[in-house]
Amino acid sequence: MDTTTQYADSAGVSIAYQVHGEGPLDLVFVPGFVSHVELIWEEPTVAAFFRRLASFARLVIFDKRGQGLSDRVGRPPTLDDSMDDLRAVMDAAGCERPAIFGISEGGPMSVLFAASQPDRVGSLVLYGTYARMVSAPDYPVGIPSQWLDRWVEIVRRDWGGPVGVDLWAPSAAGDPGFEAWWARLLRYGTSPAGAIALMGLYREIDARVALPAIEVPTLVIHCRGDRMIPLPLGRYLAEHIAGARLVELPGDDHIPFTEAEPLLDEVEEFLVGSRSAATAERALATILFTDLVDSTAKAAELGDRRWRQLLERHDAAVRRQLALHRGREVKTVGDGFLATFDGPARAIRCAEALRGEIGSLGLQVRAGIHTGEVELIGEDVGGIAVNIGARIGAEATAGEVLVSSTVRELVVGSGLEFADRGVRELKGVPGEWRLFAVGSAPA
Repeated sequence: MDTTTQYADSAGVSIAYQVHGEGPLDLVFVPGFVSHVELIWEEPTVAAFFRRLASFARLVIFDKRGQGLSDRVGRPPTLDDSMDDLRAVMDAAGCERPAIFGISEGGPMSVLFAASQPDRVGSLVLYGTYARMVSAPDYPVGIPSQWLDRWVEIVRRDWGGPVGVDLWAPSAAGDPGFEAWWARLLRYGTSPAGAIALMGLYREIDARVALPAIEVPTLVIHCRGDRMIPLPLGRYLAEHIAGARLVELPGDDHIPFTEAEPLLDEVEEFLVGSRSAATAERALATILFTDLVDSTAKAAELGDRRWRQLLERHDAAVRRQLALHRGREVKTVGDGFLATFDGPARAIRCAEALRGEIGSLGLQVRAGIHTGEVELIGEDVGGIAVNIGARIGAEATAGEVLVSSTVRELVVGSGLEFADRGVRELKGVPGEWRLFAVGSAPA
């Protein structure tokens, strides 16, 4: 997918935007707290979310002023500023009357725009958002103002790391790859001062007056367990917009990207009248998981600088062996790698080579290998075969390369030798699995 960034001029302020897809309607996505139109494509779940939207619409995404690749103007935008920026992006992208999809902090501006510019909006989708965030005497459903005070303290203390991932995306908390991306998105999206200024703005935003004036078809979607914006705020929106449809989804995530399929199904049906998402492409692949053994202890022994240097040499060695054995790096997972191969023998020989090369660095690696049908999700892979490969890797001991019986049967006649490691139950995988260690791996 082309991720070329362009710029719209909003009264002298440059607003970064991208256009994707060629669907029958225009869809403008209004981001929430922090955005970066180029960095979003580095996280597979987020990239898959936007690819799905672009499969049935001509999708326009942008960074609000002060964020991402748009001009940093030194203060958070007012609702008027944000509406001007949205209009500038729509004009630059050639959108006459698009659907507007506002999430989280992007919701109030989307509401106000739809109410005040009905000739420029075809329909409205609101996810995990609100008309007013903070409670008031006539608005008891709002969150206490003290919550924002605590967030300011957290931002001051922890900005630079995966701040709030357990609240924004609890389903992804603990995923090293997602958490590293989330931390990078926050750093690249805005600064600590910028984030704190936004918190101050959230206390004041109140778009309730606009709700009765909205006449375009409106879909309100909210997760029942949303930990950032509680469900009653979404219900308030739906109750005060004439004819709005409310969909309450299971789950706790506030951001829309992580458990997205039910949300995307509702959005697609609302906008185009059907749920026509293409079935994921599938292919047979051999999956290799590698993992460093006792890496935490080693890091503590060496210290941050020396450990980082050693880890860089480890990563270079893995990538070198993948290239030599025609493997494809999918992603890093903790201190290891997930890779795929078009043949199991090459995966095994790659793992054996890694065992020796990583050992020469004073590190021990363990590996798990399985062959099965995988779902091709952009550059990522998914499905039960991937889960099996991960579980096999978790069963391996230091220096051991474990394979499933499927792999062993596929390499008969290759000259590879195996030691039977018995039948195991793999966590979260149905049935029992017989595993084999490659070559001279220790018992």
